Amino acid sequence: MDFVNTVTHPIIGMSAAEIAQRIANGEISASEVVEAHIQRIEEVNSRLNAVVVPLFEQARAEAKAADAKRTSGKAIGTLHGVPITIKDSFDVKGCITGMGFTDATQPAAQNGVLVERLKQAGAIILGKTNVAQMLTLNESDNPVYGRTNNPWNPERTPGGSTGGEAAIIAVGGSCLGLGSDIGGSVRMPAHACGINSLKPTARRLTLAGHTPLFPGQQVIVTQPGPMARSVADLSLAMQILAAPGQEEFDPSIPPVPWHDPATVEVEKLRVAFYTDNGVIRPAPAIRRAVREAAEVLAKRGVIIEEWKPPNLLRGLQLYIQLISADGYATLKQQMGKSIWDTRIKRYYQLASTPKGILCALAATSELIGQHKVASYLRAVGKISVAEYWRVIDERDRYCAEFRAAMNARKYDAIICPSNALPALTHGSGFFLSEETTYTSLYNLLGMPAGVVAATRVRPGEESDRQPGNSPIERSAYKIEQGSVGLPVGIQVAAHHWREDIVLAVMSTLEEHFKSQPDYPAYPSL
Repeated sequence: MDFVNTVTHPIIGMSAAEIAQRIANGEISASEVVEAHIQRIEEVNSRLNAVVVPLFEQARAEAKAADAKRTSGKAIGTLHGVPITIKDSFDVKGCITGMGFTDATQPAAQNGVLVERLKQAGAIILGKTNVAQMLTLNESDNPVYGRTNNPWNPERTPGGSTGGEAAIIAVGGSCLGLGSDIGGSVRMPAHACGINSLKPTARRLTLAGHTPLFPGQQVIVTQPGPMARSVADLSLAMQILAAPGQEEFDPSIPPVPWHDPATVEVEKLRVAFYTDNGVIRPAPAIRRAVREAAEVLAKRGVIIEEWKPPNLLRGLQLYIQLISADGYATLKQQMGKSIWDTRIKRYYQLASTPKGILCALAATSELIGQHKVASYLRAVGKISVAEYWRVIDERDRYCAEFRAAMNARKYDAIICPSNALPALTHGSGFFLSEETTYTSLYNLLGMPAGVVAATRVRPGEESDRQPGNSPIERSAYKIEQGSVGLPVGIQVAAHHWREDIVLAVMSTLEEHFKSQPDYPAYPSL
């Protein structure tokens, strides 16, 4: 069934900016906008399982009040009447903030800070969306709400952990979403579902009102970020989310001003690109998309060069060491009496295995030629405080080396794959964490990075992989089969605090790819 033929209201598919403008002008009402989106969710959610906490009656009441406020002539916000959805890990007043915990029962007493900022701007929350348990899987499935399906293919995952958000935005059930990202959790779902997202610079946005993930771990910082069908809507959301004042209640947020992406002169930029990080080679369609993006920027006058960033494999190892340094003891503590997702339990069992056993397994893997598996086994697991501090120091030196390499070539931005593979088949992510290494690098570095929807896998370019005896390559090859038609997104990164450059480059690429016949406009459901 074609998506276009199932649309019951012409409002569906409009950007958040357009809806806000039309409501402000009196061309449409907030009530009809909200009703159209509720109807769309009801049409598709049984097949997606994306919106898991519907707030429809509350949204209808707020829309009615929004219409009364506009007609009264009172001042209205930037997102007045715009329907949005929120990742389940953020506090929404009156709703349980669960992260897939079966024993979570306490409703939030108030909205999280960023949720409240969106509401103060006039946004209307339609509901909360599904996540991976503990936000630690690259798909969205948990024992409380079950599995979310990819809108392009129900046998595929929408990515994780913000997969429910990406899925409902992709089909037009929501204009704008709020997610969070510690290893790619807003970027991988954007790639898998054919939408756009932004992970801001580490500590650009507060985590007040977001369930703590690995509380006390301050080296690799979770970052909230917006998700939308248009890049312009990401910019609009960030103007609200990153507005001054966060430092007044959260001293970890530096008062760095937000820069308007519209002021960036793209043609004056120097941009690097790479298609392979040396950990896992991307599928042909993904490499093709990055090279096409490089050509688009070159035609705009951008100086663009193919580049090999320094020691990307070491960056991956550092990420794994830092995330698992406590042997996932914190994860176990947070789980409490909740029912474990079996994949999460396997991660815990691996990370809590004594280091000596892990090193022995790594040595065995080396002997049989499984070098990447060995590298992972050496990195994962519990380490001493002294070793943890040493790894933090090495991470700091790695970040300095990366920045120095960018500065030596005077690069303003980087474009690269957002994932090695198209949307994964359900359950396959546990066996193939390497595909996330394209996003987790920029969490390690703390740099801003976004994903822009670009193209789809074409016939004849599912795979050119030679699996051999590598379990990683065999798993990747299997996932690539049957991937024709799935979306492909391109990742854009820039120096710290330069989200404006990320968004300006994304906007330029969006302008080109939207005019192409295989742009991921809407999935068929």
